[in-house]
Amino acid sequence: MNSFTVDVVGIVGVAMVLATYFLLQSEKIDSKGFLYSFLNLLGALLIVYSLLYNWNLASFVIEFFWVLISLYGLKKWYRNKKQKSASNGLD
Repeated sequence: MNSFTVDVVGIVGVAMVLATYFLLQSEKIDSKGFLYSFLNLLGALLIVYSLLYNWNLASFVIEFFWVLISLYGLKKWYRNKKQKSASNGLD
């Protein structure tokens, strides 16, 4: 893949992470919702992809943990959704 394409992928990832943060701060999305963690995960993965071509250890480390934290958020969201649907079935 050429350098320009890799840079575009990374910039799209950065734009996703920044847009997600803006949406959170402007109260358009919930930090406990699916969309917040999913967009953060996707943005971080795009940045990691670009870092595989243009290596920067510090950037990789923060994006690696961004991915892990986003996966944790998605897991919490899924558990809460599953718990809510189970409790709705009991009522």
